[in-house]
Amino acid sequence: MPDNVKRLYLTEADVNEMLDMNLALESLDEVFKARSAGEVRNEPRHRLAAGNGSMNFMAATWPEKGWAGHKSYVSGDFRVTLYGTNGEGLLALIGAGRMGQVRTGAASGIATKYMARENSSSVGIIGSGYQAETQLEAVCAVRDIKDVKVFSRTVEKREKFASTMSERLGVNVVAVDSKEAAAEGMDVLVAVTSSVEPVITGEMVEPGMHINAAGNNSWMKRELDTAAIVKADLVACDDIDQTRIECGELMRAVEVGRFSWESMVRLDRIVAGLRTARYSDDDVTLFESQGVAFEDLAVCGRLYELALERGIGMELG
Repeated sequence: MPDNVKRLYLTEADVNEMLDMNLALESLDEVFKARSAGEVRNEPRHRLAAGNGSMNFMAATWPEKGWAGHKSYVSGDFRVTLYGTNGEGLLALIGAGRMGQVRTGAASGIATKYMARENSSSVGIIGSGYQAETQLEAVCAVRDIKDVKVFSRTVEKREKFASTMSERLGVNVVAVDSKEAAAEGMDVLVAVTSSVEPVITGEMVEPGMHINAAGNNSWMKRELDTAAIVKADLVACDDIDQTRIECGELMRAVEVGRFSWESMVRLDRIVAGLRTARYSDDDVTLFESQGVAFEDLAVCGRLYELALERGIGMELG
């Protein structure tokens, strides 16, 4: 084991000091391209019963970068453990709550960058929780967005979201009173909810729309109904194996014979230019985001490098 390796503990505050959306987008763009070249291995999320909840565990390796690691969490306490792949052993233990929020948004940003129409200028967003903030931030980072409509069930929350994000991003964000109103006329439509019943229906899907479904990673939940999925000319995901066990709406569509897993496209193939996302401006594209370990690994590896450069974090013995 090399003696000159610095092993760091990075707190949530340390991560927040270093991490911004551009860093996350750059990290994911790089790792998706590497995965298309066969350089990245990913292990889907496992859930183990733990009292009133579960322990969640997911892992990935990127030997060409020198990184391996896993994210685990119980009761909302998120940690990434980063290892070196050249005999270094442990490199860092990283608080990963804020990191997960930003990289989830960044994954939708990458999907939007490569799948949405280049002239997209409007976004509809269903959901106004903390994950919704980074979803909108990421989309605005990759497209010249002028207008945003947001809907969530609580009037106060959607109005606060509209006010906060208008000021933060410098775009016109308006709260609307129905999910249908949030979707009408929008170039990009984002769902980031914990809803059991679909919040995007087939009637809401318009020609040319790009959809990011980012809130669901449970077989018991559905953000889109089957009619909406059928309208998509292309359905992409970050990892097919994980999507098959976590994406409730696609599992339902397969059960009723309206969708085939064989038609699913990995986002990394689109990012690498191996698959065309849309053949016309009228095509409907859908990204099913599950949140996968190689995305965490890419961002946390970069955070470790940045912490070394800036002298951030507590050194571990």
